[in-house]
Amino acid sequence: MKPAARAMAPCRWLMLLYQLPSQPAYLRTKVWRRLQSIGAVPVRGSGYVLPTGDEAREDFHWLVAEIVKGGGEAAVCEARLIDGMADAEIEAQFNAARDEAYAMLIDEARALLEQDAAPAAAVARLRRRFDAQVALDFFAARRREPAERLIRQLEERLAPRAAAQGDDGRDELIGRVWVTRERLFVDRLACAWAVKRFIDPGARFKFVPAQGYRPEPGELRFDMFEGEIGHEGDRCSLEVLVDRAGLGGDAALAAIAEIVHDIDLKDEKFGRPETAGLFQLLKGVCAPDRPDEQRVARAGAIFNDLYDGFARGAA
Repeated sequence: MKPAARAMAPCRWLMLLYQLPSQPAYLRTKVWRRLQSIGAVPVRGSGYVLPTGDEAREDFHWLVAEIVKGGGEAAVCEARLIDGMADAEIEAQFNAARDEAYAMLIDEARALLEQDAAPAAAVARLRRRFDAQVALDFFAARRREPAERLIRQLEERLAPRAAAQGDDGRDELIGRVWVTRERLFVDRLACAWAVKRFIDPGARFKFVPAQGYRPEPGELRFDMFEGEIGHEGDRCSLEVLVDRAGLGGDAALAAIAEIVHDIDLKDEKFGRPETAGLFQLLKGVCAPDRPDEQRVARAGAIFNDLYDGFARGAA
């Protein structure tokens, strides 16, 4: 009688293996910078790894295309550590890279806190750089929390100044072309709806690939890599947009932002009873063959009805 086969542990890593030609010389630097931008780490000279997942597959897919286009060779494989190196060692490499970046942000934040009035633009840049690191922080590096705390202190200092100036942030959002990743789902659909209903009814949208897009003048990116509006700390893009546009006093909109937060971040922070229902509705809206324009229209109708229901309840 044959012994029962032992179940294999799932592959935790995706590994990029590649070889570059000697020319063009810039290709080596380009590939290295791209690997840094997606948060990949080297494994003992054998290749670069990312935690397995759809986004990692997409990142490596585009990088393989760039390498091959430049005359090199590349392949991506699923990896499972069996001997000689432990998963914890790779996790430590990821955390070391992020902690180094967070340390720089901490130093800059402390320098700004020492100023009597830190420039709002400098604080905003610091926040965007922090959010970019959070997107690559796969294993909760230890310096993430102190960096977040210092940046929040800076933002809290700025809030009274912005209120005194009477600037709700909405003017700079009007007349823009709103750009986001194609194949919209919960958070991006909610942002598109909020833009049309509360900020700029005539807003135009553009749906682009997740990686490699370069914005044109007048465009504003949301919920995408290096976007002007996106996740900040533990807030989803809709929550950030609501604050940026000065809409925080709308109780019905706040309720929708809480639902979207729980669906998007999967942390059950607010635990609203409507969350599961909206999630199922939006999954139906986002049928694989449905164009993004139709997704926005159908989801917009759902969000409108949900908002009106909350508004009537509040009244």
